[in-house]
Amino acid sequence: MPYIEWRGGSCRVKWWAGGYLPSGKKKYESASGPAPGVPFQDETAAYNYGLDREHDVRHGKHISRSDRTTPMESYCWTWLAAQDLRPESVRRYTSILTNWIVPYWRSHGVGEITSLEYDAWKKYIQGKVGASHAIGILSVFSMLMEDAVLEGMRSSSPVVKRRRRGRYVKKAREKKHPLDVETVYRLAVNAHTVWGYTGWTYIWTMAFTGMRTGEMWGLRREFAPPNWPASDPDPERREECVSRYTSMQAIRVQHQHQYVEGVATFTGPKYESHRTLVVPPFLAEMLGALLASHDKAVVFPSMSGGYLLGACNFGATYWWPISRGASARVGRKDTARPEIPSVPAMSGKRIYLLRHGHKEWLEDDGHLETPTEARMGHEIAGVKGLYGNVTPGMELRIIETLQARWEKLLTSGVWLPPFPSRLPSQGS
Repeated sequence: MPYIEWRGGSCRVKWWAGGYLPSGKKKYESASGPAPGVPFQDETAAYNYGLDREHDVRHGKHISRSDRTTPMESYCWTWLAAQDLRPESVRRYTSILTNWIVPYWRSHGVGEITSLEYDAWKKYIQGKVGASHAIGILSVFSMLMEDAVLEGMRSSSPVVKRRRRGRYVKKAREKKHPLDVETVYRLAVNAHTVWGYTGWTYIWTMAFTGMRTGEMWGLRREFAPPNWPASDPDPERREECVSRYTSMQAIRVQHQHQYVEGVATFTGPKYESHRTLVVPPFLAEMLGALLASHDKAVVFPSMSGGYLLGACNFGATYWWPISRGASARVGRKDTARPEIPSVPAMSGKRIYLLRHGHKEWLEDDGHLETPTEARMGHEIAGVKGLYGNVTPGMELRIIETLQARWEKLLTSGVWLPPFPSRLPSQGS
């Protein structure tokens, strides 16, 4: 049973915490009030508080003071070390903890953060960063609190979804326009000016496959047509795919290129979304011509012949001139270039919208959800995803509709660059 004691004019209750000291004596905890800074009004309130704590001990719901008061700074890094994450997620979580969570909650006890304190911090975060980044920060904090509950350091998470109060603020969404093939063409022409035939093919490949940027940078020559699937290093997959893709050409998304502990590394694609992407004949022809023009390990080498990852600021060096345009540049023969016109529909936009546009095309052409989501590297949840399967017929129809978009563009008499000739070997 709890017992009451008075110290310096204040009432304090002590109760058995359910454990024992090294000496074998019972371990007690105490409190001078129901909350920090709030004293008990009388002995009855203190005694009832102690009874409630002993009830929690008996029913396995008690949270010890040492767990409850564990500093967030210590808990955050212990939590991160216990996670099994991909390298890109480790970097992102480390950045969020370092810049936004640990500095604010450093000395708070894990089990002492209230929902109102969380709401105030959430408002603070939303006023400091963009909507997308704020969602990422709050998501990591929510995981921290959920795991603290599982570890017995809290009874519940302070991240509580409340009914909306106050003025309504509509969520800001990126303004997008339907992607038309003429816009992609203008981007590809600009890319040819900036980056040669590599840039021309890069834009068409991203728009007509929906690959992610890291996957584009990590596309190795053995996984692109005309080499794949005969060049696939996996014997079982090679045998299966050679028979399936006799009349179709395809890209195998097997890698993305990213930094792992500071080292450029070919890792699996995001969410382990390995997949095969059939490509229309015109794109297969472009990729074949590009691969014949160089001997690099990746399909899309940088301007200097190396990897795009880490070679430069991709946005400033490649994408901004391609989408926003740039003034004419004079100088050495290898750096001079004419004026590049802006592409208004994509100026100031992310190159990732080419991936969004690819999904728009698939849906606009009436393709089923299963091949569409599989092509984007997404998993369909539930029974639909369990029973769904991409058939050769579905892939053939995708090829036909994508090729039709290209051929419709050609009817307008557009300029096409000549196929490149074999280039001398450059640095890797």
